[in-house]
Amino acid sequence: MQCVKLPISVRVELNLLLLAVTVLALVTRLYGIQFPRAVVFDEVYYGQFLSLYMKQVFFIDESGPPFGHMVLALGAYLGGFDGNFVWNRIGAEYTSNVPVWSFRVIPALAGSFCIPLAYLLVVKLGYSHFSALGACVILLIENSLIVQSRFMLLESVLIFFLLLAVLSYLHFHKARNSSFRWFWLMICGVSCACGIGVKYMGMFTYFLLLGLTAVHTWQLIGDRILSHGKVVVQVLVRFLALVVLPVIMYIGFFYVHLTLLFRSGPHDQMMSSAFQASLEGGLARITQGQPLDVAFGSQVTLRTVSSKPVPCWLHSHKVNYPIRYENGRGSSHQQQVTCYPFKDVNNWWIIKDPGRHSLVVSSPPRPVRHGDIIQLLHGMTSRYLNTHDVAAPMSPHSQEVSGYIDFNVSMPAQNLWRVDIVNRESDREIWKTILSEVHLVHVNTSAVLKLSGASLPEWGFKQLEVVGDKVYKGYQQSGMWNVEEHRYGRSQEQKERELELKSPTNSDIKRNLTFMAKFLELQWKMLTVKNEESEHKYSSSPLEWITMDTNIAYWLHPSSNAQIQLIGNIVNWTIANLALVVYCLMFLTYLLRRRRKVEDISQDSWEQLVLAGVVCFGGWAVNYLPFFLMEKTLFLYHYLPALTFKILQIPIVVEHLYIHVLKSPAQRKAFGGVILAVLCSVYVSYHNLSPLTYGQPALSSDELAALRWRESWDILLRKR
Repeated sequence: MQCVKLPISVRVELNLLLLAVTVLALVTRLYGIQFPRAVVFDEVYYGQFLSLYMKQVFFIDESGPPFGHMVLALGAYLGGFDGNFVWNRIGAEYTSNVPVWSFRVIPALAGSFCIPLAYLLVVKLGYSHFSALGACVILLIENSLIVQSRFMLLESVLIFFLLLAVLSYLHFHKARNSSFRWFWLMICGVSCACGIGVKYMGMFTYFLLLGLTAVHTWQLIGDRILSHGKVVVQVLVRFLALVVLPVIMYIGFFYVHLTLLFRSGPHDQMMSSAFQASLEGGLARITQGQPLDVAFGSQVTLRTVSSKPVPCWLHSHKVNYPIRYENGRGSSHQQQVTCYPFKDVNNWWIIKDPGRHSLVVSSPPRPVRHGDIIQLLHGMTSRYLNTHDVAAPMSPHSQEVSGYIDFNVSMPAQNLWRVDIVNRESDREIWKTILSEVHLVHVNTSAVLKLSGASLPEWGFKQLEVVGDKVYKGYQQSGMWNVEEHRYGRSQEQKERELELKSPTNSDIKRNLTFMAKFLELQWKMLTVKNEESEHKYSSSPLEWITMDTNIAYWLHPSSNAQIQLIGNIVNWTIANLALVVYCLMFLTYLLRRRRKVEDISQDSWEQLVLAGVVCFGGWAVNYLPFFLMEKTLFLYHYLPALTFKILQIPIVVEHLYIHVLKSPAQRKAFGGVILAVLCSVYVSYHNLSPLTYGQPALSSDELAALRWRESWDILLRKR
């Protein structure tokens, strides 16, 4: 006990400046977040997913991974939301069961903590606490960031994780002799994963950090002081923390997402039959207990694996193709075969052995295997699936597919099809319900049964065209089918069979997809299935963002001029653009002069300036320039991550000019006066725009018109 010195004390250092800006950030973001108690802009979009989370109903959002939705859903869950609200329009009043504060508090907290993160980031880049305070002040009263933080939106959460990732990496990079530095590297990897999990936009900053890590790692490899073993360990740890850990976490987000959402919902039809059957209710209720092995005599519905333009089932009905189409081409005038996007009794087909007359399953059943020749008999009309050398109605380069009718003309039946199981594991694999994806290859012409995607005219009831494609190549989902509903047929007579087809299945076999199979399918759908992009009233181009020539009306009071607008602090945007230009000029000037062996600043100052440029200028560039390549509807809020990094560039440029460019006390004094005047202008701009930021107080039409500082701004005026 003598080795223990009493009393035991703990020393705590508190940065009061950092504490003050954090408190101010909380005030500006959290003040009155329950106003308005109505749906604000994209809350109508995210709210639908919150309701589905609360009811544990499956959904797919092709705009991004599920982590961001889960963050918002956490707030809704903690607030006791039951999921019951109709998210049908912007401005709809929230009912009493909706915990508005809980909906909005997590984005508001994330937006608030972005301010102290910015302070710490500027300091970690090697700049003064005054510069860090300047960055905080500008971000603190940036109207666009305040608006985006105060509602159930994801940009503030995304920016928080991006700043945390960059700050963590800088901590790791600069704490070279500290064992705690590996903790920072792990936090960086976790933050990168969370950023990407909120929105795919997070990948831009992630790739920037990977590039910066690659440069630093290359320098590390060249350090002859370190042994080969230590270099290998250093490289391996970086790879594990910045590549393996984010990948594991990203997959983990989907694991939680799919675990929570186990019930069937409105988005099921975008997924495969196997995926749908793994969900509770919906298709799982219909297909539960179906026979697994498809046999001769099986009654089946065939669903196209492709979900473009919509999921649909092979279908036929008692209507023939027109003798002649509108363009004068002739048809076979045989029975129409289409792809129908709804469940219907006319979707049922019987798999028949061409060598036998029986339409029922034998005992024991004879399974259909890869390579077997079959006929497909339409259950309700008894027409065989047929294709021949007649041009398809909408795709004349392909063959018409029909239900064969013998008109006693020189057009023999060609109704034999070979089963080609695409995802087989052996050459004699049995055709499996739901699990097998098959090509149906026409024996006579080698054409593949395929969904063309074209819609038939009125004579085809606007259903989708099915064709025989003789030039089918490769892995195309439009030419693959799977058995979705399945029963063993027992009725040989037509009337009995029709009754059988209308009755539910009743066998008892259960199938479940593995998590990894569901993850890969869901990820593929998110990346490939896109909603049709349409022009939005408030959509904009990236060129308009730089000078803030656009805005977005988020909410308008139903009876007054009170409104919330996504408009930035125009002084902030202007000086941020100026700082960007000045940094580029400084960097190029120093670079050229150093090439000429003229060193205006020390090596340490040069490296500090370059690192700051990589983080701030690079952060702006990677979060802005990719939008020029995107073919999607874009909005001003997409620019906010880039804007944040651009604002961080301002105090860096100012401090560098003050220390390294301005030499005389008089110049520095004058420059200080300019800085003070600019900060006052920033506050005045924030104060004038605050009624549009917080939605209160309501302004008169004249006051609103006076705030329209740009002709392109769409500020709503209610005339009385």
